[in-house]
This record gives sequence, structure tokens and C-alpha cells, in this order.
Amino acid sequence: MDTQQEVLALLDELLGLGGRTAEFTRDTPLLGALPELDSMGVVALLGGLEERFGLVLADDEIEGATFATVGTLTDFVAARLAA
Repeated sequence: MDTQQEVLALLDELLGLGGRTAEFTRDTPLLGALPELDSMGVVALLGGLEERFGLVLADDEIEGATFATVGTLTDFVAARLAA
């Protein structure tokens, strides 16, 4: 499984980005750069990550830096999958 591609697909699907994630790289900023990733978008994304990847995320694991870029989000998911 390509974790970054799965994360990008989930972002596109849940935030209604209309395929814009096809041009995203690891360095693409997310939180604060995508208007769609507001507080409700973050909640939807967390639920989507849990469902798609079979994760259980505790509130104390989540911080704003997790959503800084595609890379930080992908690394977070990959670390949780490896745990």
C-alpha cells in the first residue's frame, strides 16, 4: 500500500478537492493553506483515517503539526500503521 497515495485520495474525497491532490507533493501545505481543511474538515479527516487505515486515534495524539503538510500527515499515518 502506498500510504501517501491513500492519504491524498482520502483528502480529495473527504474535502471535495475535485482531483487537486494529483498535484500535491510531500511539501504541499495543508492546515491553513486549504480552506476546505477547517475544523470540520479535520474531524472528517480523522474519522476517515480511522476508517480507511483501521486506526484508533486518541485525542492526545493529535496536534496541528500533524496536518502541516502532506508529508507530516503521511508520516503520522505511516508511524501509526507501524506501531
